[in-house]
Amino acid sequence: MKKQNMNRDWIATARTLSEALPYLQRYTGATVVIKFGGHAMGDEEQMASFARDIVLMNQVGVHPVIVHGGGPMINSLLAKLDIKSEFVNGKRVTDEATMEVVEMVLSGLVNKRIVQAINSQGGRAVGISGKDANMMVCDPVDPALGLVGQPVEVTPDLIHQMHSHGIIPIVAPLGAGRDGETFNVNGDTAAGAIAGALKADRLLLLTDVEGVKDAEGSVITNLTIESVDELTRNGVIAGGMIPKTETAVAAIREGVRAVVILDGRAPNACLLELFTDHGAGSMIRAE
Repeated sequence: MKKQNMNRDWIATARTLSEALPYLQRYTGATVVIKFGGHAMGDEEQMASFARDIVLMNQVGVHPVIVHGGGPMINSLLAKLDIKSEFVNGKRVTDEATMEVVEMVLSGLVNKRIVQAINSQGGRAVGISGKDANMMVCDPVDPALGLVGQPVEVTPDLIHQMHSHGIIPIVAPLGAGRDGETFNVNGDTAAGAIAGALKADRLLLLTDVEGVKDAEGSVITNLTIESVDELTRNGVIAGGMIPKTETAVAAIREGVRAVVILDGRAPNACLLELFTDHGAGSMIRAE
């Protein structure tokens, strides 16, 4: 019986690989921007699994770009250093002392963990931030919030050059100011802006939820810009999902073909979304 079960598993695996062929062909040469964050970043097994998926994607001809967050790690180091934070309307004010910690955590600790994880799986990853080559120039979101930035100019030449040499870019969400400042940028916002500048085929926003849900709590697998607007007006899309769907809509309007909001905790979520009939999470398109 055990041998029969093993045979069935092998057959199922072979069938899955065979069924993946049209998707592998479809995404060869495609640029896919992935916002990596949430609990998966702090779990070694999930980090390793994510890294394997990215290396596999790159191996079959996809051009992945990873944009990451790091909020919990920033909070932890601020607490250790006893740096008190002020809040305006529930949002942290990023002063110069806080910005130094943000940059240390994002460009240092978090970025290099992801680089190391991907390289350990046989990939070639290099860590950068939006400050490198003035890739992401920002203006302040709100002067009251200090050094919190909104991308206004994104020049992705550096990412194109990295892809041309088989390198996977790992991007920390920091931006350069017009007067030499460093800006902290929301990770989803940075991923959307970079995806728009690249005219990416897909933007995958990995979260700690299954996707956009309807009034009954079921995941909506397909959405348009119009349906997102309607669900937001009706209060179905609310809370922390609003900025994610706003990022998705903005990216699509900048030329991204589709955005998927999916659960980064699910095993092989990116592979399921790109290379199987099943898909994962909620896909948003223009029409």
